[in-house]
Amino acid sequence: MTGHASPILTSLLDTDAYKLHMQQAVFHRYHDVTVKAEFRCRGDEQLGLYADDIRDAITTMQDLALTDEEATWLSHLPFFRQDYLHWLRQFRYNPEQVEVRNHHGMLDIRIQGPWREVIMWEVPLLALISEIVHRHRTPQVTTQQAVDHLHQKLSAFKTEVADLDMSRFRLMDFGTRRRYSQDVQEAIVSTLKQDFPWLIGTSNYDLARRLSLTPVGTQAHEWFQAFQQISPVLANSQRAALQAWLDEYDDQLGIALTDCIAMDAFLRDFGPHFARRYQGLRHDSGDPVEWGEKALAHYQKLGIDPLSKNLVFSDNLNLDKALALYRHFGQRTNVVFGIGTRLTCDIPGVTPLNIVIKLVQCNGKPVAKLSDSPGKTICQDKAFVRALRKAFDLPLVKKAS
Repeated sequence: MTGHASPILTSLLDTDAYKLHMQQAVFHRYHDVTVKAEFRCRGDEQLGLYADDIRDAITTMQDLALTDEEATWLSHLPFFRQDYLHWLRQFRYNPEQVEVRNHHGMLDIRIQGPWREVIMWEVPLLALISEIVHRHRTPQVTTQQAVDHLHQKLSAFKTEVADLDMSRFRLMDFGTRRRYSQDVQEAIVSTLKQDFPWLIGTSNYDLARRLSLTPVGTQAHEWFQAFQQISPVLANSQRAALQAWLDEYDDQLGIALTDCIAMDAFLRDFGPHFARRYQGLRHDSGDPVEWGEKALAHYQKLGIDPLSKNLVFSDNLNLDKALALYRHFGQRTNVVFGIGTRLTCDIPGVTPLNIVIKLVQCNGKPVAKLSDSPGKTICQDKAFVRALRKAFDLPLVKKAS
């Protein structure tokens, strides 16, 4: 890679916690399921120019392996089982599962293979792409600039909340996937740990281990998407996904993601059994206030005290948006804020990438993410989108992007 021969990623744990959490469940329950995932850039950026560098960096990932220290650390966490950790010690990335092309200037990436292996590519690959692109576009940017800008934001935030009861405010770093670089993320999270008393953890397992922070995360959209083909009945797929997660983790890791199809469809499936067993819900698309009000009304309708549950907000947040949501919901339920890009790629003069990798097939058949934001809809099979909308009683007006 141009001027950067050393690997960008140096730890197998340099990924989001929910990847390992989902991987263990897949390892135990869906060992033979195959999937296909695709890269999407939500802008029209010509990222294909960096395809060669990205391909070279992917090749170096085959050398990543869990160290003895990392394996020991994972074994002391309450939700991992020894059979999975033994298998994870042998796990290696297989670059042959990833096809990278420069398609008329656009970056085209497709990943396919066993779900238990493909599941690991998304987060580090997105982080790798982001770092390569930023190295080329803004090579003059330093980690210190990122930290200096964070200090300015933290100072303004502390002034803003000086007269506010902040005892229930909780922040998590969700910044791995679209970070400026690994160095910047580590510096940002280290600064937050030292200077921001409301930080409760990070989604990055490597940073959690090295900085003695709590790792946070449960499941992603792909968990619910895959069940659209794993479940024998499409209309039951969300309930099957919710139950399978409880079967694997019981009363641990109990935050459910609500927007794979849409909040209203999710709540119809999130009856008393699930509402009591899960510790809370995560917002990732659509209007956060409207979403939160629906969640609280749902709990109240079921006779569940909202103060016994958690609402996790994680959609395009910054500190100001988090504070506004805290003012609205903070005394009515337990709120947690997962901030990603606006922490780890918020540097003057830098434009963050809006990039994702999502499942498009499971066992050779289409899956979809409909979401509460039409621009986040992912599925190229219009017939399957229509079937999904019909199964979940959603209007057939919005089209997949």
